[in-house]
Amino acid sequence: MLKSINIRTKAKNEFVDITSYIHEAVNESSVKHGICYLYVPHTTAGITINEGADPSVVKDIQSVLSKHVPSNPNYLHSEGNSDAHIKSTLVGMSEVVSIDNGRLILGTWQSVFFCEFDGPRNRRIIVKILGDKG
Repeated sequence: MLKSINIRTKAKNEFVDITSYIHEAVNESSVKHGICYLYVPHTTAGITINEGADPSVVKDIQSVLSKHVPSNPNYLHSEGNSDAHIKSTLVGMSEVVSIDNGRLILGTWQSVFFCEFDGPRNRRIIVKILGDKG
């Protein structure tokens, strides 16, 4: 099954918890045992899995990324969003999660986040689910 999830981000830098959308896609697929591939087809956004229970974790990640990759007018890229391209490269644009008994195998505190670095924008996440339905 291949599914596209569309979201609208609200800020230049934002982490959006998309875990419920991914659970819904797994349920729709009827796959009991398999793999869920998540891919973000954007050069200024990413995807990550990290703690979703405490929002300060996301704030800390965003803070460190901004500290180490600041918005800087001296980058060579003329569009002014080089920091977003660099952050996207550091975070990555894909994740893989196993599926067992029809459920994503995530840790107790883990959530899946879409990472916006050049918003606000309309964005897309590609979800590919492979596996056995029985």
